[in-house]
Amino acid sequence: MIAPNLASKLPDDQRIVITGVGLTSPNGNDWATFRQALLEKRSGVQPYEIRYFGETLAGVCDFDAKKYQSKKDIRRGTRAGSVGVYTAQEAVAHSGLDWENVDKDRVGIYVGVTEHGNVETENEIHVIKGFDYDTSCWSHHHNPRTVANNPAGEIALNMQITGPHYTIGAACAAGNAGIIQGAQMLRLNECDVAIAGGTSESIHTFGIFASFNSQNALATHADPTLASRPFDQKRNGIVVAEGGCLYTLERLSDAKARGAEIHGELVGYAMNTDATDFVLPNPERQAQCVQKALKRAGLEADQIDIVSTHATGTSSGDIQECAALRSVFGKCENVRINNTKSYIGHAMGAAGSLELAGNLMAFRDQVVHPTINVDELDPECDLPGLVLNEPQEKPRVDYILNNSFGMLGINSVVIVGRV
Repeated sequence: MIAPNLASKLPDDQRIVITGVGLTSPNGNDWATFRQALLEKRSGVQPYEIRYFGETLAGVCDFDAKKYQSKKDIRRGTRAGSVGVYTAQEAVAHSGLDWENVDKDRVGIYVGVTEHGNVETENEIHVIKGFDYDTSCWSHHHNPRTVANNPAGEIALNMQITGPHYTIGAACAAGNAGIIQGAQMLRLNECDVAIAGGTSESIHTFGIFASFNSQNALATHADPTLASRPFDQKRNGIVVAEGGCLYTLERLSDAKARGAEIHGELVGYAMNTDATDFVLPNPERQAQCVQKALKRAGLEADQIDIVSTHATGTSSGDIQECAALRSVFGKCENVRINNTKSYIGHAMGAAGSLELAGNLMAFRDQVVHPTINVDELDPECDLPGLVLNEPQEKPRVDYILNNSFGMLGINSVVIVGRV
């Protein structure tokens, strides 16, 4: 039996479960492939070149957008929209829902994003530059491409969903925020199915690379697969990645009624704000967010089996998060701690949802995937239970805690339990 949590005491129509996982990542375009890449320690980071900035490194996805979209829809839409459509369709297919007979008025779409519109604006300015900045050449698709609800809206159009759709702007905490929003809307009976998580098209804007570079926070390495190295003494910054992961969320009562396979239950979550700096994390506030999620779940820190870290590979950010985790889990012998960005880079708005997916299959196989590329552990990042470079088996995995933090001090934590 799984150790009890507060969610398990709720009626089944208030318990929220994951019944479908759809994703694209730099090292896999479905959940099973992604998980296998993590266990085999395969990086998805590669050389990448982008207009104006030049040669760099990035986590690049290679999913088939035409699987669910026409060439016309891809051309008039956005990369984030295509990521969203692909992952939403995959999540629903994976859930086993009888989609043709689902009431589309009762389906909600909640997509976390870091930012949206920068890619399209940069591209269109580049185009009109060739026409001496004649704005009559500006694309009439600009407004629907750049409105903040675009990725969720493109999913709604593609799948003919007529329930609520919107995006949640929560910086790099957005993937978790989308999951939290979906769960809340299900509990409020605003929908019966929630498609929730995060998407990112970040690698298609030169501005993000230039900005991180000006902060001395953009990773470099002669071997692209070794560039993303959270916790390592020689880490030198972020590898920017694109990707997406959306989940099909349902009430436990509905999932049971249709005999759905359940991949986990959302048993706790929390969000808070540092309110101290634009970019430098506050470990006290991060620890507080973790404690709030534990309290909501009715769990003690030592009941968590896997902590999925946010750590991006920056010199200061990793240390701050490790300080927060040390204050909560420093004496916990049961906890194992890992990181997924070491494989794929930082997928921004999709990071939290992708990283949760990377660990979620541990409920089945009882294996903790490692953080890779740690040749020399930074002493300030040394944590009890840190899993480095090789997978580690665990007798059982009941609870996974997923950290996801972002600029302007936004923090999010999601706890998922085995069902």
